[in-house]
Amino acid sequence: MRTNRKTIAAGAGAAGLLGLGLYLAVPAAANSAPSPSPSATTAAPKAHPGHGRRLAALRRVRGVHGEATVRGKDGFHLADWQRGKITGISGTTLTVRSADGATWTWTTNGDTRVRKDGGKSTLSALTSGAQVFVLGERSGDTRTAKFVRQPKKD
Repeated sequence: MRTNRKTIAAGAGAAGLLGLGLYLAVPAAANSAPSPSPSATTAAPKAHPGHGRRLAALRRVRGVHGEATVRGKDGFHLADWQRGKITGISGTTLTVRSADGATWTWTTNGDTRVRKDGGKSTLSALTSGAQVFVLGERSGDTRTAKFVRQPKKD
C-alpha cells in the first residue's frame, strides 16, 4: 500500500510542476502581440520583462505533451503544449508527432508566433522532420498554436 501512495504522490507532484510551468508560460505566449515592422520613424519594441524566465521554466519540464486548464482574464482555457518532430505542414496546419507516438494537428493563424534558430520566422520556413515545441489552446477538437519554436541547431 505504501508504494501506491508514493506513486500517487509523485504523479501529483509532477502534474503540479507541469501545471505551474503552463500557468507561468501560457499568459506570456498568449498575451503578447506580434510587433510591427521596424521603420525609420519607429523605435524597436521593448522586451517584455519576465517572459523569457517563464518560457525557460517550461523548458525544464521534460514532458513530451500535455494539457492544463488555466484561468485567463476572460475565463478558463485549455492550454496544450507538445514537443516533437514535424510530420507535415499544409497551409495553416502543422502536424507534430511526439516521442511517445502522440500525433496532434495544430492550426495556425496570424497571431501565431514562430521562432527558428533564436529569431523570428514563418511557418513556411519550418521543415518536415524538424524538432519543435508548440504551445497553444484547445477548443473542442481544434488545437490553435500561439507559439511554435524550433531550437537552434548545435
